[in-house]
Amino acid sequence: MVNKRQYTFSKEERLSWKRYIDLLFEKGQSFVAFPLRVIYLLLDEKKEIPASVLISVSKKKFKRAVDRNQIKRQAREAYRTQKHALAETLVEKEKAMLVAFLYLDKEIHPFSTMEKAMEKAMKKAINILHAKE
Repeated sequence: MVNKRQYTFSKEERLSWKRYIDLLFEKGQSFVAFPLRVIYLLLDEKKEIPASVLISVSKKKFKRAVDRNQIKRQAREAYRTQKHALAETLVEKEKAMLVAFLYLDKEIHPFSTMEKAMEKAMKKAINILHAKE
């Protein structure tokens, strides 16, 4: 049976606490899954929500809010459909993760590109978790 919460992206899963955001950008590590840069920070504490996520699109590259919102919507949807593997691994390892997805490109890509980038990012994040054992 599929967990109903598995394919949602609730408010609790969004990274909004300034202290955690500052910590993520100060001490986090990153990799690129084009067109996304993924910044992550592993926490040793076990939390109710295993991964907290922030999605950001540069106002400098996309002047119109409509374009920024479209990209963020695509990224949220791609994450929502593929987060279960990362969440399961984090629960299994009894860790938590702060993650920021930053959009790098100067043009809007179709959703399929965002999906592939998010899939690549999730695989890499899971590999990082297994390597940290």
